[in-house]
Amino acid sequence: MHQTRPRTKKRAALFLVLTAVVLAALVIAHSSGGVLSMHYNVGITDGRVDYLAANGWEADPSTETAQDVVLPRTLEGVFADYNSLQLQQGFDLSPYAGLSCTVYTYRLTNYASDDNVCATLYIYKNRVIAGDVHSTALDGFMHGILRG
Repeated sequence: MHQTRPRTKKRAALFLVLTAVVLAALVIAHSSGGVLSMHYNVGITDGRVDYLAANGWEADPSTETAQDVVLPRTLEGVFADYNSLQLQQGFDLSPYAGLSCTVYTYRLTNYASDDNVCATLYIYKNRVIAGDVHSTALDGFMHGILRG
């Protein structure tokens, strides 16, 4: 009976630790990148537009542009600054450094202060890995795609 008790305590402790790890992973996954792109088929235009809508943006699908890009192996300079913006909203380009992804851009129709505002999504293997909202004006702005 004396040995059963330590085993029971060890099992209970192990169960609690595993439960905490699983819950933490779920919270991180859910908060990462706003609305999870896995709930949307971001491999197609309608899925990307729906993803943006779920984050509060109305994108005009007829304005879609797509460009394949290779992310630099080292995120320095402008890419380091851009990744800082991404980190603030739960994305991180670091794991994708050196890989090819597709960048999709859409004109937004619901940006209150400007008609020349676009949303950009970086897609890798049907997953949003980064994104921003920016003005096309010379003195424009850029911020994350996540509202709130």
